[in-house]
Amino acid sequence: MKNHLKDLRGEKGWSQAALAERLDVSRQTVISIENGRYDPSLPLAFKIARAFGRPIEEIFEDDAG
Repeated sequence: MKNHLKDLRGEKGWSQAALAERLDVSRQTVISIENGRYDPSLPLAFKIARAFGRPIEEIFEDDAG
């Protein structure tokens, strides 16, 4: 799954650690999501969307197909 997490985080001026703290996950989890090595659970995806004030569809894209 593709995502725009890194770009959105940059727009906010948040470090990976700062975002991880907001989401109550490890920095490694943020790194893995940004690099496409880990797809977040649905509850975490909603938490990410709320943190950025955007719909999930603006943050994550299905790259299947």
